[in-house]
This record gives sequence, C-alpha cells and structure tokens, in this order.
Amino acid sequence: MVISRKQAAALQEALNRRSVRPVIVVLAMRYGNPSIRAGLEQLWKAGARKVLVLPLYPQYSAPATASVFDAVVEVLRGWRWLPELRMVMDYHDDEGYIAALAQSLRAAWQGRDPPERLLFSFHGMPRECMEAGDPYYHQCQQTARRVAERLELSEPRWRVAFQSRFGPKEWLRPYADETLHEWGKSGIKRVDVICPGFAADCLETLEEIDIRLREAFLSAGGREFHYIPALNDGQNHIETLADLVLNHIAGWLGQGPTYKNLCFDDL
Repeated sequence: MVISRKQAAALQEALNRRSVRPVIVVLAMRYGNPSIRAGLEQLWKAGARKVLVLPLYPQYSAPATASVFDAVVEVLRGWRWLPELRMVMDYHDDEGYIAALAQSLRAAWQGRDPPERLLFSFHGMPRECMEAGDPYYHQCQQTARRVAERLELSEPRWRVAFQSRFGPKEWLRPYADETLHEWGKSGIKRVDVICPGFAADCLETLEEIDIRLREAFLSAGGREFHYIPALNDGQNHIETLADLVLNHIAGWLGQGPTYKNLCFDDL
C-alpha cells in the first residue's frame, strides 16, 4: 500500500506536468481498501465523466485483469448515468516497460559481475487456464524474451519460471523453486531473480522470492542470490504508466495518439 500510494502520487504529478487537460488519479485495490467501488465513487464526486481503468498487471490473465473489469462492471451496473469507460488490458511488450525492466537490471549489475543465470519469475496459474485460451503464459515469455534481447543475453543465461502455486492441480511450468534448486545442484553459484509481473513489491516478492526461494537456492549449493526489486515508483516506471494513460485517453483530450514513450534506457 505504501508503494501503491507513492505510485499514484507520482503518476498524478507526471500527468499534471504532461497532460493538456486535468486528469485525476485515484488508487483502488482489487481486494481490500481503498476498494474499486470507493475509487469509482470518488471519481464520480469529482465530476469525471470519462474513466480509464489501468490494472497494474502487465501481462493479461483472466483471473487477474478480467476480474478487475468484472469488479468495475459490478459497481457500474447499479448506476443510472454511466461514465464513458476504457481499460488497459495489458502492456507486456510496451517499449517503455521493457526499457524500464532492462535498465533496472543494468543498474543492479553496476559494480558487480552479471549473474550466471537470470530468472524471470512470474505469478503462476493453473495450466488449464492456458489451455482454455488465456494468453498469460505467452505474454510472460514475450516480456522476458524482449528484456533478454535488450540486454543481449543468450538464452542459456536466462529462463522463465512461475511461482506461488498451490492446490492439487498442475500449474504453469517450470516452477521457480524447482528451477532454483536445480541450478544450485548443477553448480550454478550466482543467480538474479526479477519478477516483471509485479508493478510493486509485496509479500510475494519480498517473502516468497527474496527469503524462501533465496534459501532454496543457497541450500542447494548456490552462493549468491540477488532479488531485483520491482519497478515500484521509479521514474522510468512512472513515465511508462503516464505514457499508457495519455495514449489511451488521447481522443478524450481532443487530439490524436501522438504521445511518444519518454522512458529510455539512459534516463
């Protein structure tokens, strides 16, 4: 919540600076408070007649992204006068997002050797979701591949894996914990882990990844484990989010989608 509030405030400042018309930023949580209902009501009271919903899930999935749409619709179905509504479905291959991820890795590697292996760990989901047509798995692969290409990493040096599985069903593979254990057993000594599907650090990244998976790798024979923080409220990330907003509401501002992404590797 602390990081989310910083993100909202920074995005508001960026839009105040860059937008030709006022844009109100309201923070809402899919589960918890401030709720989506409270956020929409706050916008209504502020006189907003056009609403853009920006789920901070870079990769689309029905259980996450689509559930935001369901929650928004559930609130609006009780309103007499509906606002014009748009929604950002994903930004898994957005140039600014990819550049921000690559830059965060470059910054982490300054002053030390790059790792022997880089793990892109994404939140898992049951395999049956992919088999039903959910694009999440493929978008995760595309995100990782584009970042690796930008960093000029050969494929043996990086891998995609999935974390946070539970229950009896098979989930998307490979599993992050098994991958790190395998690397440790095989003699890999230095690994970095980044979680591109998380816009903000949380218990899943700070506890599951940076504590439990660190222990799994080190206990299997690894020596160095570095977790690369989420993009959080970093400047590159905020400018990327501002670009997404401005490009999606360009018609509402009375002009075409002429905003060019301002998030470059050297910012």
